Formats: sequence, structure tokens, C-alpha cells
Amino acid sequence: MWNYTDKVKEHFFNPKNSGVLETANAVGEVGSITCGDALRLMLKVDPDTQVIQDAKFQTFGCGSAIASSSALTEMIIGKTVDEALTLTNRDIAEYLGGLPPEKMHCSVMGAEALRAAIANYKGEEWVDDHEEGELICKCFGIDAAMIERAVTVNGLTSLEEVTHYTKAGGSCQTCHEKIEEVLEAVMAKTGVLKPAAKHTPGTVGLDAIKPLPAKPEPAAAPKLTNVQRMQAIMGAIEEMRPQIQRDGGDVELVDIDGKDIYVRLTGACSGCSQSAGTMMGVQMKLVEKLGEFVRVKPASLMPAHAG
Repeated sequence: MWNYTDKVKEHFFNPKNSGVLETANAVGEVGSITCGDALRLMLKVDPDTQVIQDAKFQTFGCGSAIASSSALTEMIIGKTVDEALTLTNRDIAEYLGGLPPEKMHCSVMGAEALRAAIANYKGEEWVDDHEEGELICKCFGIDAAMIERAVTVNGLTSLEEVTHYTKAGGSCQTCHEKIEEVLEAVMAKTGVLKPAAKHTPGTVGLDAIKPLPAKPEPAAAPKLTNVQRMQAIMGAIEEMRPQIQRDGGDVELVDIDGKDIYVRLTGACSGCSQSAGTMMGVQMKLVEKLGEFVRVKPASLMPAHAG
């Protein structure tokens, strides 16, 4: 069970700037729904002053992903494009009061989306379909450049840390050797990584890296039987229903497929612009109840062979 700061909870339960920005002249998209996390960042940039006048986001992912996206928009509105480019994922995490190590990849996704949006505004090509030899983790679409940035900005020194910050290597694990090669290359280029006492927002030098507060290791939860797990899932959804029904909507469990929990939103929740936030609320409730990570997905994404 992860410990979240009050600010993470605030930005998850009441996200700022969520939705579509019709007047956007810069759009950055990273991640993939099939990989579990996706972010679309939209900016309105004044062409004369280069100031970001407005920003909105659409995020499919966990509570940390939504909170990181919300925080990012609050941080960049009012900044010039060049000022926004100096922000790093560590700035996002620190703005939120810290993230669990396993969730730092959410802040990295925000920083990558910002880079993509600004590249789009400047008319530069943002390569999302990587050239042969650049793609390291095929499961999550993570390339060497993204790993190098995460290692440099955050002072990463192990394969486990790279996975926490980028998700690379977190699935089939066949890319572990390649990840270690990239990690070793960055370390050889920059020297020994020794975090200093203070981090200056917007800087990426290794001497400016400050470790985030350590989170206590969660106690191992007793393993549930299949019946107990199903009952816990059904119980958690039933607990959420009154809150959702107060807003004129409802949620029903459709199917359970391992880590994937399929639900259907009905009533006012069907087609609502905040439906993704509702889904994430259900997901956080299930993670809390089960003591394990699960993905809550709309029933429309169920595999064709599923019942």
C-alpha cells in the first residue's frame, strides 16, 4: 500500500485543468492506453510573448498520473515556453510533496508530454515511433533517450530505479540487459552519481539532485483466495456506488481478468468529461482494498473473447 501526500490526493480527487482545450495551439501525447498510462497535454501559447496562457490535460492512468498531470498544468500556466522547458519530473514530484518510488514514472510522463507539446508548438518532429535500435522496452514503448533523461535528472543508479521512473523493464523483463547498458553508459559519461543537499527547480545537473523523502516499505498483505479477492472487488465497488449515485451516475462490475477489472459507468457518468477521474477513483479504492495493483478499465475495452 503506497502512502500519498495530501497534495497528491488533492490533485487526484479535484484535478485542475482537466478536459479539452479547444483553443490549443500545442499538443503533446505520450504513453498508450494499452500500456496502462496515457497523457494528452494541450497548451495555448501566446505567439507574441511565448507565454503559456492556458493548459489542459486528458490522462488515462493511476491516481499519481492524474495528480502529476494536474500539477504540471498549474506549474506551467503563466510561464514562457523556454521557462516551462526547464521543468523536470523532479519539480513535478516535489510540487506534489513527493511520490512513492514506484510512481515516479507518472511525473516522468508529465515531463515528456510537456517536451512533446512544446516541440509540436515549435513545429519540430517529436519521434514517438522510434527508429530501429533506439527502442529499449517494447512493452511500454520506452526509448534510450527517455531512459537517459530519467537517469540524468534523477540520479538513478540501478535497474529497479529505472523501472520505477520509466516503467521500462517492468513487464517481460527481456530488455533488462539493454537498460543496464544505457544506465552504465550514462554513469560513465557523468561520473559517480552523488546527490547533493539541495535541488534547484528547473535544473538537470547531477549536483542539483535532491532525493525525495523515503517512503516506508508497506507491510506485506495476506494473499487472498480467488473467492476472497472477488468479494473484495465487489465490496469496494459497492462502497463507491453511493458517492457516484449522488452525482446522478452509477458503476457496475462487468468482469475480472487477472489485474484488469472491467466496469461500466452508467447514468450521468456515461460520456461525462470527468469519467476518467471516476474510473481512477474506483481503481484507487480497489488497490487499497486488495493491497495489490490493478487496472480499472471500461467494459468497452474488454477483449473480444471475454464474456
